[in-house]
Amino acid sequence: QVQLVESGGGLVQAGGSLRLSCTTSGRISVINARGWYRQAPGKQRELVATITSGGGTNYADSVMGRFTISQDNAKNTMYLQMNGLIPDDTAVYYCNLRGGVLNRNYWGQGTQVTVSS
Repeated sequence: QVQLVESGGGLVQAGGSLRLSCTTSGRISVINARGWYRQAPGKQRELVATITSGGGTNYADSVMGRFTISQDNAKNTMYLQMNGLIPDDTAVYYCNLRGGVLNRNYWGQGTQVTVSS
């Protein structure tokens, strides 16, 4: 059973920084991509950033230049460094992993990020 556990969320003032972590446990044959998504109250879940097994990255326009996604394969952990946070970044952040024989999606339970103005 693959499980993803996020950590690192919290309350921060505008302009501040946070680093989210997502650790994967359980066996999976292949990991094709990992990513971070977020969902603000009353809004749909949206992509924040993704990273492939080869290290290729993709960012939402709204976070480009402020957020950095990375991974440590030896630790089965993915990170999201968030700098220059703004109130619009307030959301529950979810980590995602896509892989396995059926290339299915796995999700973490989410971690709250709140940015005060």
